[in-house]
Amino acid sequence: MTGIRLHAPEPGWAVDADVVVIGSGVAGLTTALRCEAAGLRTVVVTKANLDDGSTRWAQGGIAAALGEGDTPEQHLDDTLVAGAGLCDEPAVRLLVTEGPDAVRRLMATGAAFDRTSDGEISLTREGGHHRRRIAHAGGDATGAEISRALVEAVRARGIRTVEHALVLDLLKDDEGRASGVTLHVMGEGQHDGVGAVRAPAVVLATGGMGQVFSATTNPPVSTGDGVALALRAGAEVSDLEFVQFHPTVLFLGAGAEGQQPLVSEAVRGEGAHLVDADGVRFMLGQHELAELAPRDIVAKAITRRMREQGTEHMYLDARHFGAEMWEQRFPTILAACRAHGIDPITDPIPVAPAAHYASGGVRTDLRGRTTVPGLYACGEVACTGVHGANRLASNSLLEGLVFAERIAADLAEHGPHREGVARTGAAGTVLTLIAPEARRDIQRIMTRYAGVLRSSASLTAATDALEALRQGAEDDRKAAEPGVESWETTNLLCVARVLAASALAREETRGCHWREDHPDRDDERWRRHLVVHLTPDRSPVVRTTGTADFPPVTP
Repeated sequence: MTGIRLHAPEPGWAVDADVVVIGSGVAGLTTALRCEAAGLRTVVVTKANLDDGSTRWAQGGIAAALGEGDTPEQHLDDTLVAGAGLCDEPAVRLLVTEGPDAVRRLMATGAAFDRTSDGEISLTREGGHHRRRIAHAGGDATGAEISRALVEAVRARGIRTVEHALVLDLLKDDEGRASGVTLHVMGEGQHDGVGAVRAPAVVLATGGMGQVFSATTNPPVSTGDGVALALRAGAEVSDLEFVQFHPTVLFLGAGAEGQQPLVSEAVRGEGAHLVDADGVRFMLGQHELAELAPRDIVAKAITRRMREQGTEHMYLDARHFGAEMWEQRFPTILAACRAHGIDPITDPIPVAPAAHYASGGVRTDLRGRTTVPGLYACGEVACTGVHGANRLASNSLLEGLVFAERIAADLAEHGPHREGVARTGAAGTVLTLIAPEARRDIQRIMTRYAGVLRSSASLTAATDALEALRQGAEDDRKAAEPGVESWETTNLLCVARVLAASALAREETRGCHWREDHPDRDDERWRRHLVVHLTPDRSPVVRTTGTADFPPVTP
């Protein structure tokens, strides 16, 4: 137990529940719906509006063996290859075998996927898949459709929600088990100021931490709040060094910062080509799947070509699609490109890699349990072992769906643990907050020193610069005042320090972790997981597992 908590006012109000779910993407809302169906009093806490979860930004689709001739075994094989030797095979097998029925239950909830002319689910391919197994909706608006269906179901069932609320810290009982969370409602929800949801089961479904980098596909709310909360609460995180940089993000200029428009991998799945300024298809010969190689391979190839030619981007050429296909299959991407002065029907699209997805996160077992009793995690905030060193395209929505159902099943079977005496407030050392203006400093440090290309020198520079920011806050006589921006910035610094420490420790190139000074994959020394926890003085401690297997989680 770290005994660390954010500097915040004591809770001025409280809500009681059996389960509190933090997050309103596919993972959070599926957990809530299944828990409510099991008769558990459930509260959903979300940082923005209920329909503003990261799920709605997902364009490509959800992967599952739904097509004729496809099998879970083939899906498993593609996932293991993409994960570069670090997937937990039992977790992947669970994902691919339970996935098809989970998708069907999602459709029964109301999600409408695109259909072929004969009424079958329309399936496409993305990078790393040898089969067409990506179900999509609205052409390239899959996440928006899934979010719509789940939000409508949550509202129809009357599940209690607290919107515009930033989760702060985990509450524990006298046995050290989770007993709820503190949170701050940002003036537009049901309550004002800091309060608490008291519940013996807490489910983190807070999404990613893409905002730790300057350019990302993640929305502004993706500030690593769940990972930071878990670390402060004494939980372990794993594989945080494996940040996937999406290969094809719309290039808006070298100085562009914040959320960038994604050009879905499904565009390449339908036959678009990656070319350089001379029109040369540079992925040919790089991999048997060319443009549909796993994302780490494509991102590295783009970055390498950019360095060779001294350019800041490559191009995605889909002019051969024609207007009708662009308008029907990829209307969202077409509109985004046109909004930035690019017409994909007549021009190749400038693209470059940007931070996209965290393959690592809060370490869980196959029931979503973390190393803190009563604390669960699912979706991007979690590290279930499914993704290994590099996520296979469109496995993320499926992982959120499948593991959300498993968490709800565990809670329904065993019931929330209520034997300890709940504490009304968070105990422990109060954390000095980082000033909001440091947010851009953190992002620029991470982008420059811990982005697609890494080395011992760059990662040491990152850790030193991040430590200097932390020390500056400690030494400043006027620490940042409690508030949403300072809490978010403090969370970003926490996850940035752990990410940089993990990346420095892993002296090899594997999956989406690319070390220029260690360019080869080293299975003998590094086919292992890195597990991190915080000490009471907030220092990250990185340990290496003895084998490629995850150590057991024993709540």
